[in-house]
Amino acid sequence: MGEKRNRAAADAGDSLRTYRAKRHFERTAEPRGSDGEGGERPRFVVQIHDASTMHFDFRLEVDGVLKSWSVPKGPSADPHDKRLAMPTEDHPLEYRDFEGVIPEGEYGGGTVIVWDQGTYRPLSHDRRGRPVPFGEALGKGHASFRLDGGKLRGGYALTRIRGGEGPEREAWLLVKADDERARQDGGPPDPRRARSARSGRTLRQVAEHPEAEWQSNRP
Repeated sequence: MGEKRNRAAADAGDSLRTYRAKRHFERTAEPRGSDGEGGERPRFVVQIHDASTMHFDFRLEVDGVLKSWSVPKGPSADPHDKRLAMPTEDHPLEYRDFEGVIPEGEYGGGTVIVWDQGTYRPLSHDRRGRPVPFGEALGKGHASFRLDGGKLRGGYALTRIRGGEGPEREAWLLVKADDERARQDGGPPDPRRARSARSGRTLRQVAEHPEAEWQSNRP
């Protein structure tokens, strides 16, 4: 068991190399990331990121890191909405709680708030009905899961629609399942008016009081 945990921690550390290489942790309050383990049930977080372009960051805990996608229009509870999701680098598990201001000039400079958070349950199965590990399902290009958050609930799926070879970036679609939690409500609210699921503050309020941000590199 110990050997398995050490191997998982090493794999998570390797997958965070890109994340760490893009950031100066003496300047940004973003967490560097440790080799900690997740809880019993994997968690997810959706953050609103007011950077060079406003977008939602959709993150799922997988194999000791947060697999991440940038979703320009944000997740929708309407099964008819096919949301473009562009993969970004893996983030550390501690990023689930990050809310604050990334300094101007740093990678991803701008304000971040937690829009929704919770746990999720993998639902992917093979043709014989056997469960497929979530990381494996993502590797094959299609993963189904059920969210249990404050705002997002019920079944969702991520499907790769374009590989990452050549000049084009890899692209996915995030789509709500047509289940009891589906609804046609136009998707998430105006991000500039949305309030944090952690602090109840708006992007503007967080930006105006950067001293209140969570500092991962301070006591």
